[in-house]
Amino acid sequence: MTNFVASADGTRIAFDRFGQGAPVVLVSGLFCSRPMTQDLANRLAEQFTVINYDRRGRGESSDTAPYAVRREIEDLGALIDAVGGEAAVYGHSSGAGLALLAAATGLSITRVVLHEPPYGGNDAASRASARKLARNVWTAVARGDHDTAVTTFLIASGIPAEAAQDSGRDPGMRAVAPTMPYDFAVMGNFNDGGTIPVDLVRSVDIPALVLLGSTSPEFFATTAMRLTKLLPHAQLCVLDGQNHAAPAEFVAPAVAAFLTGQTEHATYKRAVHFCVHGPFGRIRR
Repeated sequence: MTNFVASADGTRIAFDRFGQGAPVVLVSGLFCSRPMTQDLANRLAEQFTVINYDRRGRGESSDTAPYAVRREIEDLGALIDAVGGEAAVYGHSSGAGLALLAAATGLSITRVVLHEPPYGGNDAASRASARKLARNVWTAVARGDHDTAVTTFLIASGIPAEAAQDSGRDPGMRAVAPTMPYDFAVMGNFNDGGTIPVDLVRSVDIPALVLLGSTSPEFFATTAMRLTKLLPHAQLCVLDGQNHAAPAEFVAPAVAAFLTGQTEHATYKRAVHFCVHGPFGRIRR
């Protein structure tokens, strides 16, 4: 049965609650709602109380204009309050960016897992490209052209044009397209060009796990290594043979071991390619 919690601005946030144990909240990324993190929720529920929710404007959650990143952080805070006032948080992709912001703002987050947050390069060209993409998607959404919003993003992500256009016509993708600018705002594309917010990252004084797929594009690896250096208490773990869409069967053991402090356990070591405790110098496999 779907549960609901009211955020600070009155937005109704829909969530499912599974399992028993220490609480962990799952934060999904661009285009995603609860079904996309259902398998991970089921696996983690063997050890934890898992909160799997629809971010505002998606699935069964409502929305309140105007959008502000602060409001999404308040959504997460309301969910944490609903499970006793503190929780670990797992975020995937732009959901990891939201989890990082929430941890930096002082929410009662005990541990945070950052699974491939898509921060880009700090060079002028990368920042300009990120800003342009965000503006183009926002413009398409603002005029109600959800097909173009989806297609524009996917082509920029390297998806062949024909496949991107097919996705742009998909009803599920079109339904969530209005929330795409939310993710760009979370990642700082509009203002900062999607780069790592260095000072904010350095302020996150809780245990952090940075997850990376060994076959993911190079920019994810660059970002993951930088984050591990910047975070005061971080581990970088690479999932062997996986990419940005790593299945829950590979993600869950690494997350569970980190949340329980069992990163030296054999199950954890089998799940990852290598693990480095930061800060560190050159990574060696």
